[in-house]
Amino acid sequence: TDRQLAPMKQQPVLIEDGDPLPPTRMAMGRDSQAPGLLAVGGQLTPARLTEAYRHGVFPWFSDGQPVLWWSPEPRMVLATQSFKLSRSLRKTLKRFILSPTCSVTIDTAFERVIATCAETSRQGQAGTWIVPEMVAAYTRWHTLGAVHSVETWIDGELAGGLYGVSLGTMFFGESMFSHQTDASKIALAALVAFGRANRIEMIDCQQNTGHLASMGAREISREVFEGHVAQAVQQTPPADWTYHGAHWSHLGIFDHSSAEPT
Repeated sequence: TDRQLAPMKQQPVLIEDGDPLPPTRMAMGRDSQAPGLLAVGGQLTPARLTEAYRHGVFPWFSDGQPVLWWSPEPRMVLATQSFKLSRSLRKTLKRFILSPTCSVTIDTAFERVIATCAETSRQGQAGTWIVPEMVAAYTRWHTLGAVHSVETWIDGELAGGLYGVSLGTMFFGESMFSHQTDASKIALAALVAFGRANRIEMIDCQQNTGHLASMGAREISREVFEGHVAQAVQQTPPADWTYHGAHWSHLGIFDHSSAEPT
């Protein structure tokens, strides 16, 4: 029967370095104590991280824990064409884009961005999952070109930002922070604009939050998500990760009679 054939989902798979990650269908189910937990163990090497992300799997663990590998069902994603700009954020972006003291950059302050994300307190969370081992691993992966940061600058200060993993034309969002109102939203809007300009159709958001849902993110099945990832990681990635002012035009903020900011 189907019940007899269904995979056991009550225990994650223990892995060591060199072991392949198990199929994501073996992840613990919704009714388990750790829904989406797939495997435990191994190290955060670039090779292991690449293997994991190419299959839609990501690490998430606290200090003192072994590396925990996750494959949630369903998966929260933001299609770049489905990004929603609220009226207030649209006004904020217009002011930001036209201000000579405001700008967005990519990969100019990665270490500051990931460190600040790690230090930022989250509602309902004690401590951070961006532990020193995670910071070291993603910083190394950044030097190899797979991890990128988007920075929001206001009056010469780093006001907000985000970082994530890029494989092919797939972007996996990891974390964001904001030191000024809407600064992280501006960084996300810039990532969407950059994505639209560079054939990045989907941004992985991992898990459902009302904040992301309000901006157009939605849940899809693991099967649909993995199908998109499998296609996207085979594509040629963006050649230039510089953020240009012309990218803002992809959000349709200015009408045709307005001068396009540069």
